[in-house]
Amino acid sequence: MTSEERIRKQKELVEALGRYYEKEGLQLTAGRILGLLIVMDKEQLTFDEIVEELRISKSSASYAIKMLEVRDIIEYLTMAGDRKRYFRIKKHDEFSLMDAHKSKLQGTRDYFQTAFDLKANKVSENAQFLNDMINMLDFFLDKFEELKKEYSAIK
Repeated sequence: MTSEERIRKQKELVEALGRYYEKEGLQLTAGRILGLLIVMDKEQLTFDEIVEELRISKSSASYAIKMLEVRDIIEYLTMAGDRKRYFRIKKHDEFSLMDAHKSKLQGTRDYFQTAFDLKANKVSENAQFLNDMINMLDFFLDKFEELKKEYSAIK
């Protein structure tokens, strides 16, 4: 693969990630910025580089960057003698992504449990579906810590 082909594929992936993160609740521009910081070879970009690379307005970039900072997804650093801010993905604990998914699953499980508890007919088809989902989620949630320890042991 030539350098030009690789860069083209990287830019396509940035756009795909933007759409993916939009479905996950981020603004499209924020998703594209996050995708840019994940995919491209340069690991930290200035505000102007982000604006230029994504061809977005400065106000749109500023708002999206602020949102990503507030959500603790990206951070900036400065270099001595340079007034520019360099943005990069914030490094978290290696399990932070899995812990976030676990938290979402726990929330879903709790809502299902509340809905099941409020059902008048606990043997209805819908109630049984909820109960099956609760049991499945309990199974997976119980395995999270075990899997983290197992992964750490092989790493």
